[in-house]
Amino acid sequence: MVDEIMRNVSKKTWYRWSLYINIVLFFLVALFLYILIIDCIDYGRGAGSGVWLLITRDVAFVSISLTLIFAQLIRYLFIIMRRSL
Repeated sequence: MVDEIMRNVSKKTWYRWSLYINIVLFFLVALFLYILIIDCIDYGRGAGSGVWLLITRDVAFVSISLTLIFAQLIRYLFIIMRRSL
């Protein structure tokens, strides 16, 4: 059933959704980088041992988001190279 939906979606719609997802990912990365900076400042002030968990959460989310963004970037570069050659 999912395969049928994926086949019926046009490339234009797929690229539009991909753009929206990338924009949301960029805003989430910016938000979590801000939260990461705040958590690091709190840790530097000696807020407690629970701040390490918050810092780990922030770093994990930022790294996963950046991995998704760079994977899509590389995929788009391969598509552009394939079309231009």
